[in-house]
Amino acid sequence: LSLYSSPARETKYVENPQTQLEEGVSHLRHVMEPYTAWCQALHSDFFSEGCEFLQNPPAGFYPRLGVIGFAGIVGLFLARGSKIKKLVYPAGLMGIGASMYYPQQAVSIAKVAGTQLYDWSLQGYIAAESLWKDN
Repeated sequence: LSLYSSPARETKYVENPQTQLEEGVSHLRHVMEPYTAWCQALHSDFFSEGCEFLQNPPAGFYPRLGVIGFAGIVGLFLARGSKIKKLVYPAGLMGIGASMYYPQQAVSIAKVAGTQLYDWSLQGYIAAESLWKDN
């Protein structure tokens, strides 16, 4: 073919017909469009609030965050060996550090956790008692 001559007949682009999979995905995207738009709006609101909070944090926020994060790293260092220790130690030390800086929130969380723990233990006791009496 010569670089300077054009083809004798005109070419026309023909799109391949959609497969059943492509039609299914297209239908799913149209059905899910309101939900994805809602999630995107929620994500953008949360992200903008988070960025605004980090740009204008309350006084002493970053030092507190550093101490709490350092407590988690110390917990990872101390939790050598067991996988359970690797979960409990960092979370426990971070919880202790956070409760030092935010005592009111720690008390409210402890009350809710204590109530839930009491309910679970009571349910376990009732289940064990019913099994014991049946036998």
